[in-house]
Amino acid sequence: MRGGEISERRREGVLSDVLDLHTYRAALYIFLALPMGAFTLGLIGGGVVSGLITLAVLVGAAFLLGALWLVGGLGDVQRALAGILGVTYAPVLMPPVYRGTLAWLRGTLSDPMTYRTLLFHVMQLPLAAVCWVVLAALLGVSLMGLLAPVWALYPNTFPVVWGEQTLLPGPLAVVGLMALGVGGLLISAGVLNLMGRMWTRLAVALLSRDPGYEAARREVVALRRAAGRVALGDDLEATLADLTEQARAASTALAVALVAPDGTLRALSGPLGLGLSGPLDRMPSQGEADVRLIGNGEALATLPITLPASAEALEGGTLRAVYPAGIRPGADELAFLLSIADHAGTAQHAAQLIERAGARAGEQERARLARELHDSVAQALYGISLGAKTARATLDRDPERTRASLDYTIRLADGGVSEMKALLFSLRPDALEEGGLVAALAQHAHALEARHGLTVHARLDHEPSLTPDAQAAAYRVAQEALHNIVKHARAQNVWLDVTQDSSTVIVSIRDDGRGFDPTAAGRGTLGQRSMRERAAGAGGTLEVTSAVGEGSLVILRLPVAPPSLSKPAEVRA
Repeated sequence: MRGGEISERRREGVLSDVLDLHTYRAALYIFLALPMGAFTLGLIGGGVVSGLITLAVLVGAAFLLGALWLVGGLGDVQRALAGILGVTYAPVLMPPVYRGTLAWLRGTLSDPMTYRTLLFHVMQLPLAAVCWVVLAALLGVSLMGLLAPVWALYPNTFPVVWGEQTLLPGPLAVVGLMALGVGGLLISAGVLNLMGRMWTRLAVALLSRDPGYEAARREVVALRRAAGRVALGDDLEATLADLTEQARAASTALAVALVAPDGTLRALSGPLGLGLSGPLDRMPSQGEADVRLIGNGEALATLPITLPASAEALEGGTLRAVYPAGIRPGADELAFLLSIADHAGTAQHAAQLIERAGARAGEQERARLARELHDSVAQALYGISLGAKTARATLDRDPERTRASLDYTIRLADGGVSEMKALLFSLRPDALEEGGLVAALAQHAHALEARHGLTVHARLDHEPSLTPDAQAAAYRVAQEALHNIVKHARAQNVWLDVTQDSSTVIVSIRDDGRGFDPTAAGRGTLGQRSMRERAAGAGGTLEVTSAVGEGSLVILRLPVAPPSLSKPAEVRA
């Protein structure tokens, strides 16, 4: 059961009750129930009476609240005591949390469990007293019958007087009385077993929470964890495995599996049973569950995993759950499993989107790298080749021209090296960490001069105090701004400055190009939008000013990092 589980036993034979361990457990429980009932009613009743008497001096409120708390607290003791009868209660997965005494009071008084537990406390003492009286009577009669031989041997010691006559037992009477005693013991054992079942049913009915309530709490916890796991989205296989574990923990299923459309098992929680893998003869309809009987009276529930229309495939496989013989999933549980199946579909779709984005980003990066290599390193290598050939051709007859060709070749080689270093800085994620922002911008400035003939006036004196994220944002914003200058500005000179005051790091990029109209271009261009998003993500701001024929100015302002988060970078050549 959800709230409490009962271990039932099949009893056969005359001596089955005497030999049944449950009989003696019931006897122990009834023996403890009377003092426990008296103790419970004494505490709760005493708290209520004391509270009513002293209510006028405000102390009574504390007594009344204490008595109300004792109802739930002693209820936990009663549940532990019910363990003697073999009753176990499902743990509370999400205990309520109250803020303040009034919130606790409202929650406790509105909880039906409070009144059911109180009813058990009230019933325990009189019911236990009745059990004691009945058992005492039965055991007394049994004891008297079993002591009949002692009465026959010592009639003067145990005289039985009826009127004016003293009764003396004969042999047949002794045998009959002993048979009565044995029968009394057998009846007492049967009555104890009956009383044990009665107390068991009573403890389950009044001390266990509503099964639907507990099931709903389990399902809420499972769905919350499943949603968090899907949102994390770090590992699809681990996510699917966690979803199956949550589904099995919150349901009555023996095992839960997630199966691919071709029948391949992707994740499993519980023992691998019949029907949990392999192809199906019929797929369940979208949003519906197919429940059918399989071997050994077990039931197999199959639910579809559907993906959005934008996914590569509309079928995500199935969620399958196996139930033990005699148990069938209800409508609420099937709805919960459908929610888990939807989470599995969301996880698969998210994995597809991440894979697509990664492939697309890889294609774009490869295309960008090809353009960069073609426009820079390939051109430099071609120029180096031409310069070397010219120097070789003029080596004997024109030394001055040979020297000029070699100087030209050396300049191209230096430019190619600078360009390659800039490309490595842009490709390696740890380049900024190793070299720092100043070194990265210096390398990029050398590449611009060698590759595009720009004159870069760089003022990069000191490494600014920035967090790693802010440092990366500053480099990417400067890189995008310089790329826009090369692509659109037709500038001859570029001024690149990095300065820092007490609270702000300022990265400034200015050019003498043709400029543009900010009202026409606006903030909607992809390059500017990307730069603004990077600046905002690092906690900074971006300002872009320009006018037609007057160049443009990009100013990035970032907050200075606290000393614990910033570390001067080692500038490497």
